Amino acid sequence: MTKSYDLIIIGSGTAAMVASTRAAAAGWKVAVIDFRPFGGTCALRGCDPKKMLITGAQVMDDIRRMSTRGVIAPEAHIAWRDLMAFKRTFTGPVPGKQEKNYAKKGVDAYHGHARFTGPNTVEMDGEGTFEARHVLIAAGARPMPLPFPGAEHLVTNEEFLELDELPARIVLVGGGYIAAEFSHIAARAGAKVTILQRGERMLTNFDGDLVGWLMGSFEQVGIEVRLGHSVDAVEKTNEGFTVHARSKDGATRSVQADLVVHAAGRIPDLEPLDLDAAGVERNDRGHLKLNEFLQSVSNPAVYAAGDAAAMGPPLTPVSSHDAKVAVRNLIEGNRYRPDYRGVPSVAFTIPPIASVGMSEQEAREKGLKFRMQSQKASDWYTARRVAESIYGFKVLVEEATDHVLGAHLVGPHVDEVINIFGLAIRQGLTADDLKSMMFAYPTGASDIGYML
Repeated sequence: MTKSYDLIIIGSGTAAMVASTRAAAAGWKVAVIDFRPFGGTCALRGCDPKKMLITGAQVMDDIRRMSTRGVIAPEAHIAWRDLMAFKRTFTGPVPGKQEKNYAKKGVDAYHGHARFTGPNTVEMDGEGTFEARHVLIAAGARPMPLPFPGAEHLVTNEEFLELDELPARIVLVGGGYIAAEFSHIAARAGAKVTILQRGERMLTNFDGDLVGWLMGSFEQVGIEVRLGHSVDAVEKTNEGFTVHARSKDGATRSVQADLVVHAAGRIPDLEPLDLDAAGVERNDRGHLKLNEFLQSVSNPAVYAAGDAAAMGPPLTPVSSHDAKVAVRNLIEGNRYRPDYRGVPSVAFTIPPIASVGMSEQEAREKGLKFRMQSQKASDWYTARRVAESIYGFKVLVEEATDHVLGAHLVGPHVDEVINIFGLAIRQGLTADDLKSMMFAYPTGASDIGYML
């Protein structure tokens, strides 16, 4: 007998939890389907476990910076297996908690692969076909395919976060968040780390000047960054792997590794869903064709959120926001549009780099008139107190309105301070509003007035 639902959600991450909770509270009959343990990427295989490993790396860097300033800890080191065990104290209970939450809210939760068999029908292994008035695709993302021979030898970011032992020689292919963050973790845990980045700089989503300042932190910990290097092939050897790379000038170089990590980007995980069977169209990039309400333009029964929607930045808070918007539109009719103003982005390197709002280039391309404050501020108290040589900012304020257009920060505590700039952008606060705030002192936020 076919089971019928008001809403079927494919995926069990942040967007799925938010959407299922709100739809069930409205009296809808809801099902969630995921072939992986419930909890999604962020809680199980991404943001949260990564940040727990970074905590260990941060302690090691604190000791390094303070080693000639009164903190003596010559035997300090990362015990990788113990650090991973600490990480699992968080990730381990998540699937069970999620399962109980679904049951408590009256949501039917299924483990298995879901695929469309029609505009309003979904088939799942072992459970048959389900009917639904609506389907929300919240299936997350997966590593993008790589075109070179031997790509099958690379481990994913998810597999890296499950390593019981850390190999001695690690190569990261790519130059975005994963490469930047994982390299800082691995190097401080004792690995020799090489980054092979095809582009001319790392972290292209962040301000180029600040990324330039940040690169000193890679050098300090011995991370070798080879920019302008494309991987030609990865060869398995008796000793591990040989990564063959080619520079922009055509020169070839090889790097020996015990582990090669895919850090070259992720794409929406849509291939297993058989979207054609549901009449759900995709664009030239393979992304879902959605209208401004997060609804499929070709199948009005289908909506999407988070990485699957690919409408906003690929960040966990965006997933949650999309889910709220999609469910309101499902329940009340298409009246709500996602609002991605003031969404901060952080790469948790050591120190971190953060950004919100427009870049300098974007503001100039739009022809906006703005004033800009930019400074490498390593001599400020915030940096000197923790013996950090990398600290700086770039803040853009519109001349006519005094509104903050963008803020770009690198250094200690900027992963927290950036949220205040995000609040200003989202709520329309002016630079004078921020300067009038009496922040606790001395804190990272107390520098905001000087940045403006």
